[in-house]
Amino acid sequence: MTVVAHDEWMAARTDLLAKEKEFTRVRDELTRRRQQLPWERVEKEYVFEGPDGEESLSDLFAGRSQLLVYHFMFDPEDDAGCPICSFWADNFDPIVQHLAHRDVTMIAVSRAPLSKIAPYKKRMGWSFKWVSSAGNDFNHDYGVYFEPDERDELLYNYGTLPPRNPDREGASVFAKDGGEVFHAYSAYARGIDLVNTAYNYLDLVPKGRDEDGRGPFWVRRHDEY
Repeated sequence: MTVVAHDEWMAARTDLLAKEKEFTRVRDELTRRRQQLPWERVEKEYVFEGPDGEESLSDLFAGRSQLLVYHFMFDPEDDAGCPICSFWADNFDPIVQHLAHRDVTMIAVSRAPLSKIAPYKKRMGWSFKWVSSAGNDFNHDYGVYFEPDERDELLYNYGTLPPRNPDREGASVFAKDGGEVFHAYSAYARGIDLVNTAYNYLDLVPKGRDEDGRGPFWVRRHDEY
């Protein structure tokens, strides 16, 4: 910690502001490039189990043209979802309505059956839509589920990381045009930090995320602190 007089603090803050403005311009350009990525047609038929029964990927758009999927780690053998994904999911409910008014439906998808998702969702007090991909290849096809013989290979995050675990986290964007569904974007690992509101607030304070070499493993489910 360094303590200085106000004038010196203002000089340091103004210098940092220049860097922040530079970062904002770079981020805006990156956002434009992300939005201009080419799409790929979704050729497979995926059927999900949700609170409204069986639904196709197309059905999950709920009448909108854009679908944002959070790949929530929830092994079918477990009785509770991943605590770190739960940390992310605590951010979802307040924004779902706002996204809907910008032509975006946001949901979560997990491999666990709905019979396990529903009670865990109730325990956490969440209302966002969450469906099960049990019985289809959706998680594997979009890079968040790995067979035992794949887990030590560089397959996760576009071939940059070994997944180690059967399930990994991510976010995928799909678009609908003329009745067809397209895959527009996916991000994994640190690439989804952007959608964690708590992390963005923590990045503003002096101690930051205060993870002390532990990565995100300090996180607990909000009813376990």
